[in-house]
Amino acid sequence: MSYLASQRCKLYYEDTADVDPAGREKPALLFVNGWAVSSRYWKPLVNLLSPEYRCITYDQSGTGRTLTKGYKPSLTIQGFSDEASELIEHLGLNKSRNLHIIGHSMGGMVATELCLRYADALVSATIIACGIFEETSFTSFGLLMLGGLIDVSLNFRGIFQVEPFRGMFIKRAATKEIPVEYQNVLIEDFTQSDKDATIAVGKFSIDRDVLRTYTRHVLAISAPVLCSVGMADNTIPPEGTVTLYEKRKAASKSPTHLAKFMELGHLPMLEDTAWFARELTAHLERSQQYCKLQS
Repeated sequence: MSYLASQRCKLYYEDTADVDPAGREKPALLFVNGWAVSSRYWKPLVNLLSPEYRCITYDQSGTGRTLTKGYKPSLTIQGFSDEASELIEHLGLNKSRNLHIIGHSMGGMVATELCLRYADALVSATIIACGIFEETSFTSFGLLMLGGLIDVSLNFRGIFQVEPFRGMFIKRAATKEIPVEYQNVLIEDFTQSDKDATIAVGKFSIDRDVLRTYTRHVLAISAPVLCSVGMADNTIPPEGTVTLYEKRKAASKSPTHLAKFMELGHLPMLEDTAWFARELTAHLERSQQYCKLQS
């Protein structure tokens, strides 16, 4: 558990190599969080993967234990990518080809930007529940309505601490039941995240120009990509991730795979950690072999 004094904040992060120095030689996994949540929800997955991988998690500005008082961080994809870049370089993850980047939901957008910045160090990318949609009048109207709901939900988010709203919030986030400990984490993180950051992130995540840029960036990643999605996702329509996979598969010369979790929702890493870990590990191993063949 450490802090990095960056230009944006005092960034809280955890690196399994701090308790296992031998882990510095293992393949490094950087986990990038979704909207209005701290890095705590990665813990069950990190516990499974850390014997074989160096796992790095961190709290983005506006969430968890990262401190932003006295700072004015830019609340954009570029800004969030800048703070992750400082962490990558602080830990020396940019100095050898040993880095896997894993982004969930909005974190998939940040992860994709990082993949382009650190192409020479990157072995693989994993995008979880962060898709794209064909632009129609229907989807445009849906994005407009969703933007309005973000404002409303933030103004009244305290209600999610009590039933029945608590249960509604959890069921939207996770289709399959998750441990109470992590239900509490999700509620606590959402209700205590910085309001300005949470609104900004929610809105740029559905901005059409941002989404177009995101699509181009995913197609441009030179390393293997895994698109991962819970097909019972109640937060973000899973078809968007399937569409992203199909576009990437058709356009890229690098390997692209799809992991579909048929009965899971927006948090497959919590809803069935062992299943998710198997799919991710298979991708990491395939990617390492591909990287060796290309070198």
